[in-house]
Amino acid sequence: MATETVAKPRTSVRVGVQKFGTFLSGMIMPNIGAFIAWGIITALFIPAGFLPNEELAKLVGPMITYLLPLLIGYTGGRMVYGVRGGVVGAVATTGVIVGTDIPMFIGAMMLGPLTAWLMKRLDKIWEGRVKPGFEMLIDNFSAGILAAGMAVVGMLVVGPVVKAFSDGASAVVEFLVINGLLPFTSIFIEPAKVLFLNNAINHGILTPLGTQQVLEEGKSILFLLEANPGPGFGILLAYSIFGTGLAKASAPGAALIQFVGGIHEIYFPYVLMKPIMILAAIGGGMTGIFTLVVTGAGLRSPAAPGSILAVYAATARDSYVGVTLSVLFATTVSFLIASVILKASKTPVGATEEEALGAATARMEEMKGKKSSVSSLLTGSGAAAAGGVAVLAGPVKNIVFACDAGMGSSAMGASVLRNKIRAAGFPDVKVTNSAIANLTDTYDVVITHQDLTERATPATASAVHVSVDNFMNSPKYDEIVELVRSSNAEIGADAPAATAAGAPAAASATPEAPEETGPAGILVAESVVLNGTATTRDAAIDEAGRLLLGRGAVDAGYLDAMHEREESVSTYMGSYLAIPHGTNAAKDHIMKSAVSVIRYPNGIDWNGKEVKFVVGVAGINNEHLHILSSIAKVFTNKAQVARLEAATTVEEVLDLFGKVNS
Repeated sequence: MATETVAKPRTSVRVGVQKFGTFLSGMIMPNIGAFIAWGIITALFIPAGFLPNEELAKLVGPMITYLLPLLIGYTGGRMVYGVRGGVVGAVATTGVIVGTDIPMFIGAMMLGPLTAWLMKRLDKIWEGRVKPGFEMLIDNFSAGILAAGMAVVGMLVVGPVVKAFSDGASAVVEFLVINGLLPFTSIFIEPAKVLFLNNAINHGILTPLGTQQVLEEGKSILFLLEANPGPGFGILLAYSIFGTGLAKASAPGAALIQFVGGIHEIYFPYVLMKPIMILAAIGGGMTGIFTLVVTGAGLRSPAAPGSILAVYAATARDSYVGVTLSVLFATTVSFLIASVILKASKTPVGATEEEALGAATARMEEMKGKKSSVSSLLTGSGAAAAGGVAVLAGPVKNIVFACDAGMGSSAMGASVLRNKIRAAGFPDVKVTNSAIANLTDTYDVVITHQDLTERATPATASAVHVSVDNFMNSPKYDEIVELVRSSNAEIGADAPAATAAGAPAAASATPEAPEETGPAGILVAESVVLNGTATTRDAAIDEAGRLLLGRGAVDAGYLDAMHEREESVSTYMGSYLAIPHGTNAAKDHIMKSAVSVIRYPNGIDWNGKEVKFVVGVAGINNEHLHILSSIAKVFTNKAQVARLEAATTVEEVLDLFGKVNS
């Protein structure tokens, strides 16, 4: 019991630092392009640059003083409370900018999220209490008043405090450099990398201090303390030559990804397999930093990701030799130390080696707190291009269907899979739908149409990605159910038993969407046509859209967006069904949620697929999901589809979709 009591606080502290570091990184990383742009302008046009130009050099000061902190403040605010949080965060950041004479990155990282959080709390206070017609007035004035107040606080309070902290941190760095102690920071930095604690140090302290140093000296060594690819590259090279089993086989590919791709986390499992291997990383890191100190080399902007290409792109004009030697010597030293460790240790081979690397990868993901986007390259897991769905390191909790608008196709697919997963006995697995633009890296499984996977992947790099060619009856759904069953084995064993048909679970599909009935509902008799007149895909989209338009659910611009969506990715769902709807950008053209249903007995050619039923969709706040869930149930049941084809009255159609015509 005593051991558990001690271990839990340590774990919670580590996880807390990881989350804090990830949050800091989330404010910096989206803006790395702006840092690079500033670095290029600085390298080219300042008096010591490649192309000195007094006029163009005027860009340097405003970008570092105003642009970069405002971007960080806005990004931090948006992470907390969307665009509204971003706006008030940027305004408040102006206060700390004006209140100091140094680049105020740390102040922006503090004040942007804080102001957004306060805005979120204030909005909660009067949520649901504002009289209709006064919402915009309250929203705008509350944001303006809070942002103005926090800008004053930033100028008078936060700015001076951050200035004092920055001066103190700079003094510490200067002390380490003067006394030759800077290389010893690798003793902390390299283990921190493997434990995913480096973001708090790198993006919370080193990047702001390094940028300030660049402003004064034109380059900074601080940008390369953590980003040097040499230590990890040397370890992977050693495994490539002296490793055994799966570790040796996978190390060359991992080395290429780490050195050129800049994904350092791919070498972490190789260290976790043999914890003593951290000595190789520390030795390489110390050597690299020492070389930089001796040669006086540095970068002019952050190198992110830590690829050798990004490092050279950010290298100052007079530092290419020093940076090259730093990476080379760091690689050499870490390689030599790692080789000695591998040769001296008794290394298991064959299946045992594979289990060891797999266990190390699992520990890495546990420490990271989520699935690693590169771990499948080490262990052979992950979603194969055509061969199936991955086995996750932990249970599947959140699955999302993503399409352009998050309105029709994805909602239907989510409904189909939700019923399947609940019928399999996993009611706690959350299956939702979303627009690709709104995706965050918080899902275990992301399902997209095969034409959209490339767009969804960057925002959800830690998830397993599954591509389908239709959302209604893809065979991949059964594979995903098996993934849930294998990954959630313990949960499934303890879960209440479902009926053989899974009827109770299926009956409660989409509880979050209210059921609408009667003429004011989502689907009403006026929106159902048993014999459509269109003979082409585009004409059918117009016919479905005009029904929505006639109900006052959308304006004419939404019909154009329905065609735009179809040209991007087909809305054919399978089972003779298509569900045309607008793009994500067209949501402003929706006045209220509505669904239209048109039957084409003779069928329509829909990009080479036969379609007999066209369901037009316009949705606000997921109000339409209940009827889409009902439609999904019908079209996954051949008998129900046959009844729909044979229906002679609108009432029969409404009844099949679970609606009551009143």
